[in-house]
Amino acid sequence: MSTLTSLARAHAVQRGCAQPITTVRHVHVSARPLVCVPLAMAGEANAPLAAMVGRDRDTPRLLIVPQPRNRGQRFEFAHSLALVLLHYVATFASTTEVVSQPGGVAKPRIADAPQVWVPNRAGIDFLRLFGRSTRFRSTTGPYAVEVSVPTLGKWLTFLTERAEHPGSSLLMAATDALARNWATGQSTIEDGNLASLLGWIAPPPGSDGAQTALAAEDPLVCPPAGPATDPTFDREVLEPGITEYDRASGDPERQQRAMTRLEAALRGQLEPTWHLMWQAVDRLGALPPGDHVATRWDQDKDAYLQFHTYLTNGGYPQPKRDSAVAAARRLNELERHQADYDAQRAFDDPLVMAEYRLAGDAFAGTVTSAVPNRRVGTGRSAVLRPLITVSTPDPVRLVPGDAIVSDQARPRQRAEIVAIAEIPVGLEITLELAGGMGRGRTAPAGTMPTVGDRVCFSTLTDSYQPRGTFPARENTPWTHGGPPVQPTPTSDDAKEEWS
Repeated sequence: MSTLTSLARAHAVQRGCAQPITTVRHVHVSARPLVCVPLAMAGEANAPLAAMVGRDRDTPRLLIVPQPRNRGQRFEFAHSLALVLLHYVATFASTTEVVSQPGGVAKPRIADAPQVWVPNRAGIDFLRLFGRSTRFRSTTGPYAVEVSVPTLGKWLTFLTERAEHPGSSLLMAATDALARNWATGQSTIEDGNLASLLGWIAPPPGSDGAQTALAAEDPLVCPPAGPATDPTFDREVLEPGITEYDRASGDPERQQRAMTRLEAALRGQLEPTWHLMWQAVDRLGALPPGDHVATRWDQDKDAYLQFHTYLTNGGYPQPKRDSAVAAARRLNELERHQADYDAQRAFDDPLVMAEYRLAGDAFAGTVTSAVPNRRVGTGRSAVLRPLITVSTPDPVRLVPGDAIVSDQARPRQRAEIVAIAEIPVGLEITLELAGGMGRGRTAPAGTMPTVGDRVCFSTLTDSYQPRGTFPARENTPWTHGGPPVQPTPTSDDAKEEWS
């Protein structure tokens, strides 16, 4: 937790409501999201119990498994969930547009992409494991499942893997998205409770965040947001309901009555969270987006279209485990995305940049002097290298010779620290500028700061970073297991620990 976030949490306690820690949101919020609230049965490894899912906040669809230990019923649930999810994701692939890429290359891109919301990080983990337990299932043989089931597993795996990419918005955990924008007066663990988190952000009239969060701890008032259920509900409602359903086996009328009672009980557990989910979507959607949100959403759309095309062409399910080279490439990609995301958040949001200013990795100040026409070198090799001096009250741990970059006002402008001098009100930092000023002998108006301008420089950058160099798959060194065997689908792939 950063210093400024800790301070915001202290203010939240004092004032009785959550404090904003951003000025813009850094995620995309779809105009037509799919909300999914899953529940799992306690004591069974990722056994689905129920899910409330849909695109219309007024008409959610309730899916339940009356006997989660029954393998057939679990995959009937998977088929029902697939009918909803697969129809939703397919609706975005038909509308494409041609966009220009650097170098004048045109490529197709879809106009929009799906966005799935779950209540919390545990909901993403549930979908990840459920995707793994369904994507290898066979549609023929003694334990055949519907064709939609393995396809559902592939999509769930894609979405949960994409959720690991910093800044991705295809699969969203509501608690994570809210906690990135508001600091509450409770711990980060307690922020995982959607009801208490929203209670701090928007307490009802006559109450404050602490009182609302305390009321949210009562499972009768605010049932858990899943996928875990309340132990008292399991013992006093769920277990008797499942037992009644089992005892009614062979009597369709009794079994239907038991099913109806289970549906009513589970609906009561899911509906409060369903309404909270839409409140979270609305509250985040009301915030203005950061400048880089659209760019990251375009990357999500490209990833979605690529995977949709892969499946359309008969793509195999994702492997259970990455090979050594694939894992290294993926880690390198995630690290590069994390660096880009951190920089973009800071460039878009002065409150996020303030964290780096406080740490001494960035500074903001006023230009007190400028030498706009300074050139370095002689003759035709001379290059434009203006000097500016910035007065800043910020603590700086940078030293002369360090390379820094400008904020979004001049995103392509680089600078090198020439000198740092102490003054009564802080520091005077002399910078040599490069980039973003054209190729002429003088800098065009507006391409470099002038005296009196407010500027911000930092060590952050979201410029292109080359991918790491890795051996080919067949050249995997023996220290990492040697060349892996080319994966081929087999019937054993469907055997999971929880099968």
